[in-house]
Amino acid sequence: MQDTLDRKNLIAMKLLHYFITEKNYNPIILQGAEDEIWLENLNSDYKIVRIVSNHIHNEEQFDFDLYKTRHIMRKIKKKTLSFKMNALSIFTDIEDNVKLENVKDIDCISLYDEKDLKNYDFVFEKFPDISKKMNFTEEGFQLFMKITADINRKNKEDAIKVDDVFKPKKPYVTYGLIAINFVIFILMFLFGKYDYFIQNFSTYGYDIIVHHEYYRLITGAFLHGNIAHFIFNMYALYLIGSQIESFMGRAKYTVIYLFSLLSGSLLSIIFNRYASIGASGAIFGLLGSLLYFGYHYRVYLGGVIKSQIIPIIVINLVIGFLSGGTIDNYAHIGGLIGGILITTGLGVKYKSSNFEKINGAIVSILFVIFLLFIALNYVKF
Repeated sequence: MQDTLDRKNLIAMKLLHYFITEKNYNPIILQGAEDEIWLENLNSDYKIVRIVSNHIHNEEQFDFDLYKTRHIMRKIKKKTLSFKMNALSIFTDIEDNVKLENVKDIDCISLYDEKDLKNYDFVFEKFPDISKKMNFTEEGFQLFMKITADINRKNKEDAIKVDDVFKPKKPYVTYGLIAINFVIFILMFLFGKYDYFIQNFSTYGYDIIVHHEYYRLITGAFLHGNIAHFIFNMYALYLIGSQIESFMGRAKYTVIYLFSLLSGSLLSIIFNRYASIGASGAIFGLLGSLLYFGYHYRVYLGGVIKSQIIPIIVINLVIGFLSGGTIDNYAHIGGLIGGILITTGLGVKYKSSNFEKINGAIVSILFVIFLLFIALNYVKF
């Protein structure tokens, strides 16, 4: 029994070392999951890896293990907003008479030791370096200490990265944007310049397209129609903008805000024949950015995305559609799409690959060019 325990512990520790330090998997804490370890990496081919040291002695117990695994995976899928989730179950103590089967979204292998990996070509397709990385020169207590030290070091590095992203930072750009909006609002209402600003700086398609006053695509977002309009937008900007600025950084946040503002204005002038004002298009872009960021960090923000971000977006879009044209919902939609696209192009720290960022940047540019082309060639007044 002692030899069996030592063997199972050894293979489990080698697997943990590989998946955590080499493949960026993170442990999942599950209630009632005994003699098994769950690891997740939502960006990997196998989003879930299970290391099962519990003794599987017959087909019925194996079938129950599959049932339990599917049940837990459904919960993780909902929590992390994953559209598809597959798992690799690694059994370290299973009877020879139990026939392992790969079922939908769950692949199963049995390892007495790492040499058994050669029996599973599909594992090498996903993890071609697994045998090499599980080969250690250390033995016994030295091996245990090395694996423990490496895992602890990797966990510490990951904790530092998460702290770097989520540590609150002063939202100076957000303060600056609110200050600009405030100064313009004061000029409009306290100094009697409302008509002047609306006539010369609102987002009005006729003047933009016919008179080529393209600056209106930006300036209209800094004008507000009344005190309620101003307070609501600035409060939303403070709440959402300060989060995005903290998560993404000031430079990226500035680009996201301006790009969302621009894409919202462009979609607005395509479908809206009236002058449009207000920061809500840009704010919807920040919501889109937060949605994309939250998806990448959904292990931490999955509940917030479902309970707050998505409902806010949906409710405000519905209100816009029911407003009878008093709310420029096209600016909201354009800003939302623009915020998601440009955040893809800029990338989420420690998460986005260069491939994703390049594609996001290209699509963002094409999106704006397409909207501008439609506006200049097909919108008639």
